[in-house]
Amino acid sequence: MAMVAVGGMVASAVIKLVIKQISSAIGGEIKLHWNMKKDLEKMKMTLESVEAVLSDAETRSVTDNSAVLWLKRLKVAMYDISDMLDDFEADTDLWEATMNKIKMPRKMKKMQKRLQKIADDRNNYRVLPETRSEEKQVPDIRETAGYVEEAEIIGRTNEKLEIVACISGSTTQGTTILPICGIGGIGKTTLARLVFNDSEFKEYSKVWVYVSQKFELKKIGNTIISQLSQEKPISDDLHSIHTRLRELFTGKRILIILDDLWESNPSHLQELKAMLKQGEGSKVLVVVTTREKSIAQEVGTVNPFELPALLDQMCWDILKVKSMFETRQDKERLEPIGKEIAKKCGGVPLAAQSLGHMLKSKTYDVWDSIRSNHIWNLSASKETLSTHEVLASLLLSYNFMPPHLKLCFAYCAIFPKGHNMISYDLIHQWIALGFIESSSTFSTLELGEIYITKLLEMSFFQHSKMTDI
Repeated sequence: MAMVAVGGMVASAVIKLVIKQISSAIGGEIKLHWNMKKDLEKMKMTLESVEAVLSDAETRSVTDNSAVLWLKRLKVAMYDISDMLDDFEADTDLWEATMNKIKMPRKMKKMQKRLQKIADDRNNYRVLPETRSEEKQVPDIRETAGYVEEAEIIGRTNEKLEIVACISGSTTQGTTILPICGIGGIGKTTLARLVFNDSEFKEYSKVWVYVSQKFELKKIGNTIISQLSQEKPISDDLHSIHTRLRELFTGKRILIILDDLWESNPSHLQELKAMLKQGEGSKVLVVVTTREKSIAQEVGTVNPFELPALLDQMCWDILKVKSMFETRQDKERLEPIGKEIAKKCGGVPLAAQSLGHMLKSKTYDVWDSIRSNHIWNLSASKETLSTHEVLASLLLSYNFMPPHLKLCFAYCAIFPKGHNMISYDLIHQWIALGFIESSSTFSTLELGEIYITKLLEMSFFQHSKMTDI
């Protein structure tokens, strides 16, 4: 569903391939005049300086049209550089090769000027700071999510009951860690909030920690301490944090929500688990939300709860509430259109919420227009900025992919929605196109299998109901 959106955001992946291609040319795989090699080296240096700040541009492009334009110009330029080198290398005819050697330096200088202009424009468009600061992380808008007043929540009652039964049913003391995993916008935080506020835990001390992209173990520990005791952060010393947590946990019943965990380093996750396993005679229940199944499997002490997509009817119910559908005079006429729009949400409640909010008070013509357009095309309209919330949710996962994985995923945009891909064939296509990075540890085939596993874990791929991918 996000293929159209991310298909244009492959600059950070393509740039690596072009830099590699230029390096091959400089290294002598193509016979070049010395001055042409100097031009290529300049071009490579320009690309490397641009590559260093691409991540910020891609993040900003979720809501900044100037960043989108800048990325498109950069991507087109890189394809042109690649084509130029391919044409030069492919010439077998003596006359054409001679003429190309005459024309190539002029082409090279022209291309370098074009590339330099794009690099300089990063300041004009105000999308690429010269240095990346710590503040460029996505804002922690959910730090107090556990205490936000609940809106009407549709479709997660059974899941809540299942999780509550799982974590509260144990009669043994100690720490239970249950991860909830699923794609961005599927409702992990909402479900965690339902568990957090459930009457089953009214006698528990409760803590809500928004972990976010930047994993800081000491910050997590100090947040738990401050919410359990109203104390200020005690120190930056992990041993002192462990000691205080042991004091606070001993003999207590505590419910902790760790929302939005991205850290995938196994040793860091083991340190997190060790920090949560403190105190004698305690019962500490921890619910972790994360997008990646591999993280969920590593951090959990029980099997992860994989949050399924909502039924189309549930998305329609959400869309009705958010759009105040029942108050409309033309609701009978709108209902079949609304149900079709709900299907486009793909079972993602965040998509239904955003679209429903946008459609509130809109005319029949607007509803009909949305029905005939794919959800991801809406981001270009200034009147539909709320859909950026959906795009940001999915594109955040995309931005965290390694560049080669981004390119492999974006390539899948050539397939129609719902297409059943055979993993072996797809991997060989990636290999033929040079999308898989070289490795001294794994073969390209093995790397392709790792890529597919990763995309499955991040919910960008799904196992086919007919055959395994």
